[in-house]
Amino acid sequence: MKIAMVGSGYVGLVSGACLADFGHDVVCIDKDPGKIERLNAGIMPIYEPGLAELVASNVKAGRLSFTTSLAAGIDGAQAIFIAVGTPSRRGDGHADLSYVYAVAQEIGENLKNPAVVVTKSTVPVGTGDEVERIIGAANLPHQIAVVSNPEFLREGAAIGDFKRPDRIVIGAEDEFGRHVMQEVYRPLFLNQAPLLFTSRRSSELIKYAANAFLATKITFINEIADLCEKVGGDVQDVARGIGLDNRIGSKFLHAGPGYGGSCFPKDTLALLKTAEDYDSPVRIVEAVAKVNETRKRAMGRKVVEALGGADQARGKRVALLGLTFKPNTDDMRDAPAIAIARTLQDAGVDVVAYDPEGMEMAAPLMPGVQMAQSAYEAITGADAIALVTEWDAFRALDLDRVKALARAPVLVDLRNVYRPDEVRAKGFAYTSVGRS
Repeated sequence: MKIAMVGSGYVGLVSGACLADFGHDVVCIDKDPGKIERLNAGIMPIYEPGLAELVASNVKAGRLSFTTSLAAGIDGAQAIFIAVGTPSRRGDGHADLSYVYAVAQEIGENLKNPAVVVTKSTVPVGTGDEVERIIGAANLPHQIAVVSNPEFLREGAAIGDFKRPDRIVIGAEDEFGRHVMQEVYRPLFLNQAPLLFTSRRSSELIKYAANAFLATKITFINEIADLCEKVGGDVQDVARGIGLDNRIGSKFLHAGPGYGGSCFPKDTLALLKTAEDYDSPVRIVEAVAKVNETRKRAMGRKVVEALGGADQARGKRVALLGLTFKPNTDDMRDAPAIAIARTLQDAGVDVVAYDPEGMEMAAPLMPGVQMAQSAYEAITGADAIALVTEWDAFRALDLDRVKALARAPVLVDLRNVYRPDEVRAKGFAYTSVGRS
């Protein structure tokens, strides 16, 4: 099957490469000539483990190609995926659908054969209706279906998530759309991946509801962590105790500095705006978004307290280990490290940072923060070390070396990577999250 993927960002590139690996003939389309030129040269626009190798092997096999021409890319395609960005719209927080609608307009102007247009971008309820209206206005003489197929890819594990999904959600309004989508995902039938067919509007809502629920789990355990610190509990024991209940599950119950990234902040806000438009408020999600936003700066204040409080912090130096919102990505969107660094700078603290992949993306977002070339370089001369992102490279630091390089043996572990007794036995003043 020939498939066109409009948008070669995170979702489009990963999805296109995986579909090509299934044996489909995939063309990835992007308006940015520089991006397409780099992709044709084998240079990835994002960091995702295994992606460069997957793209290279499928380009070599002739199943994956790149172009800036939408007209050429969709010619003969039976399925056309829209995978462009839907950032929060400046001013009101609604999802900006201008890119989605512009692609729909261009598809309507250039499509010459029957096809299914698939919205892969994360979009509010009712977007598919408008995409269908826009394409329908072109009065095309052949059969067209508009389908919703939201993505559920975790950054850092996206290829595995695409090839071994928990579920594939398809919102289709007719048999033509359902049939084509079954053919798109037929290679996954051997893995018994469940295809969930719904209405288009239900499919659009599933994506937002899923992300809002996961964001709620993160925020819940973070508030329980604060309570644990007050009453002398251990949030890791609490999380384990409730996570063993099959009705709750253990995932997303890891206390930390709050969620960030490309999905949860944007999608919770978009869901709130949709609920507001339909006069059906989602109060729990409102609280989640508010608590998460305040938590990031609260974690910065935790580091200030470890320095001796606001009166003692000014002029001191803090090493931030990890900047991206999670490990195994270079994504800095809404990363807690940004707010933590600003809080420290507001307190008069000098900040030096190191991240295995994210420093290029981080530098313009964190003015005044010095970027080091290694974790140990960042630690050298520091009055405190704050572990912000749980990269594997930070899980087994040589604590004797850390103590020798730092000006003061103060470790603030915002991801609970280390065992308190072991770190304190090395002579460190140790602070973690939700543990006394």
